Amino acid sequence: MTTQTVPQSPATDAPSFDRARRAMIDSQLRTSGINAHFVLRRMLAVPREDFVPAHARGVAYMDRGIRLDNGGWLPAPVVQGKLLEEARPSGGEHAIVIDAGSGYMAELLRPLVGELTVLSPEEAVTGSAGEGEALLLVIDGAVEHIPGPLADRLAEGARIATGLVENGITRIAVGRKTAGGVALLPVYDTGIPQLHAFDRPKTWTF
Repeated sequence: MTTQTVPQSPATDAPSFDRARRAMIDSQLRTSGINAHFVLRRMLAVPREDFVPAHARGVAYMDRGIRLDNGGWLPAPVVQGKLLEEARPSGGEHAIVIDAGSGYMAELLRPLVGELTVLSPEEAVTGSAGEGEALLLVIDGAVEHIPGPLADRLAEGARIATGLVENGITRIAVGRKTAGGVALLPVYDTGIPQLHAFDRPKTWTF
């Protein structure tokens, strides 16, 4: 694999990254049917290259996930654009983002909601960080299920936008919390990095 180097001069970087960000909007998001104005506005405004390791800045806008220094992943732009579009933030609500370590999805969502709580996958499955009843949950990765400690943070009727793993296939899914439980409906097939903290407990079968 060839390692790409990034010019050191911010003055040189800025126009190049601006063009790459515009190309991401026109050639990846729009051609994938992602046209919600608030999604395109935020993804054009937030410099994706600032949320990847230094050695990956040159490939920040490619149509693929990027491995982070902590072992997590930043999903591809189309994945995050579709998640944000399906989340439909309404402005004044409390939202939770499950972030694998980049901080990018949280920054996209922050001005679109009233209050934002950012949790790591490990915090989300243990219920170890904060309390409250959020009206929106966005998971920046694919999960096998929504565990009880995370569902308990959501208000009745809360909306969910997440990646979902079923039989080894990843999809974007949407759902709601109803009657204390969570139901998810797959809506868009795409490759999404899996968050293994959300794997179902393994059971023995005979």
